[in-house]
Amino acid sequence: MRYLFPLLLLFSMLTSVLLSGCEPKEEMVTTDGSVRLAFSADTVKFDTVFVQTRTVSKRLWVYNRNKQAVRVDEIRLAGPYGQPYKLIIDGDSGAVRQNVLIRGKDSLLVLVKATLNVNAQPDNRPFLTEDQLLFRTNGNEQQVKLLAFGQNAYFHINELLPCNTVWRKDKPHVIYGGVLVGPGCTLTIEEGTRVYCHAGAGMEVQGRLLINPALQPTDEVKPDDPRIVRFQGDRREAFYNDIPGQWAGIQFDPGSSRQSVLRFCEIKNSSFGLLVYNPDAQTPFPKVTVENAVFRNISGAGLTFASGGQSFDGGGILSFSGDFDVRNSLFTNCGEYALGGFQGGTYNLQYCTFANYTPLFQRKTASLTFSDGLPVRVPPRQINPVVSLENCIVWGSIADELFFNNSSRYLAQISVKNSVLRTQEYLGAADNGGKPGLARAGNLLNTDPKFRRTPETAANRYDYRLDTLSPASNRAVPLPLLPRDLRNLSRSSTTPDPGAYERVNP
Repeated sequence: MRYLFPLLLLFSMLTSVLLSGCEPKEEMVTTDGSVRLAFSADTVKFDTVFVQTRTVSKRLWVYNRNKQAVRVDEIRLAGPYGQPYKLIIDGDSGAVRQNVLIRGKDSLLVLVKATLNVNAQPDNRPFLTEDQLLFRTNGNEQQVKLLAFGQNAYFHINELLPCNTVWRKDKPHVIYGGVLVGPGCTLTIEEGTRVYCHAGAGMEVQGRLLINPALQPTDEVKPDDPRIVRFQGDRREAFYNDIPGQWAGIQFDPGSSRQSVLRFCEIKNSSFGLLVYNPDAQTPFPKVTVENAVFRNISGAGLTFASGGQSFDGGGILSFSGDFDVRNSLFTNCGEYALGGFQGGTYNLQYCTFANYTPLFQRKTASLTFSDGLPVRVPPRQINPVVSLENCIVWGSIADELFFNNSSRYLAQISVKNSVLRTQEYLGAADNGGKPGLARAGNLLNTDPKFRRTPETAANRYDYRLDTLSPASNRAVPLPLLPRDLRNLSRSSTTPDPGAYERVNP
C-alpha cells in the first residue's frame, strides 16, 4: 500500500502531460478572397407541390475543398424568409446564419423546405416560385437557385360531401383523412380529374360513385390520355411513382348503391383499389361496375377495420359480400390479390388482363381468389360466390394464379371460358374431386401469353399488350356488347384477342 500513492501520483502527472499534448490545435482559417465553396447541386428543385402543403426537406451539401478552414460570413435567402422557403443550417433553423465555420476538406449540410401560397393561376397549370440561397465568404458571394413548381388544388379534409357533388378537372383534388359520400348521395368525377390522397386517406361511399360517366370516346385512349381520371398518393417525387400502400383506397359500405360506375380511370399506389365492405352480408349487396380501368401497384398487408374487427390483406379489388362487373381492365403488381371475392358475391369478368407480376413482393396468394367465407371470420358465414370469367388472361409470378376456396360447395356456379390461365390446381378436362377442370371451354393453360414488356423481360415501361407472336392471339369469342378494348380500339368481330387489349400491329 505504501507504494500505491506514489504510483497514482505518477500516473496522474503522465495523464496530464499526454492529454495536454492531444488538445486540438486551432485550425488556420483562410481569409483569401478567391476561396470558393462547392455545392452538391447548383439548383434545389421541388417537383410539383400543392399549395399550403409543406414539402419534404431537400438536402444541399456545401463543401470546403481547401486544406484550411473557411468562415462563411453569412448564409441567407435572397427573398423574405419563409415565403415560401425555410432553412435548417447545420441543425439550426433560422432566417440567417453568420460566421459559420467549415473545416478544411469538410462539409456543411443545409436543409431546404417550402410551403407555397395560393397563386392566381387561372387553371391547374403549375406555377414557378423562385428564390436564391446566398453564401458570402471573405467578401466573395455565391448562390444556389431554389425552384418549386406549385399547383393550386381543392383540399378535402375529413369531409362529408354535399349530395350530388361534382368534382371538376380545373384543379387537382387532394384528400386528407377521408371524404364520405353519404347515403342516397352521388359523387360524380369528371373526365380528366386528378385525385391525390395523403398517407392513410381514402374515400368512403355510402351512396353512389360515378367516374367518367359521360366519356364515350370513339378515338384511341392511350395510357397518358388527359381524359383518364387518376387516383394516387400525394407524394409527387419521382421516387414514389410506383410505391404501393401510400393511401387507403375507395370503400363501398353496406347499403351503398348498386349503380356505381367507374370508367376510364387509373387507381394506383394504394393499399386496396376498390373494396366492398359488407362483412355482415346485408342485402341487397352493393354492386360496382368497372370499365376500362387500370389497377397497379396495390398492396396493404394486415389491413384492419375497427367497425368489423377484420384483419385482411390488400387487393386491386376486394369484395366482402359485394357484386362486381369488370370489363376491359388491367391489374398488375398487386402484392396480395388482384381481385379477391369473399363470402359470396357475383363476379362477371370479361376481357380483363391480370398480369400480376410482383417483383417487389414475395407473393403467395393467387391473383384471383374466390371463397364462400371471409379471410377472417368467427364464427364463419358461408355464402357461395358466382364467378364468370370470359375472354380473360390470368397470368403472373406464381404457378397458381387462380384459386377457388371450398370450390366443391359452389362448383356449378363457376364458369371459365376462352381464357388464358396459369394454374396447376385445375388441369383437368372435367370437374373432379370438387375442383373445376379448366382444360376445356376454349381455355389455354400454362402457355405464356407473351406480353410485350414485363418485369421478366424489361426493367421498366411495361406493356401488357400481346406480342405479335403471342399464342393467345385470336382465341377469344366475340362479345357483341363489348366491341372495343381498354384503349377504346375496335376488336375483331370474328376472332378477338383475350385480355384487356386487342392486338394491333405496330
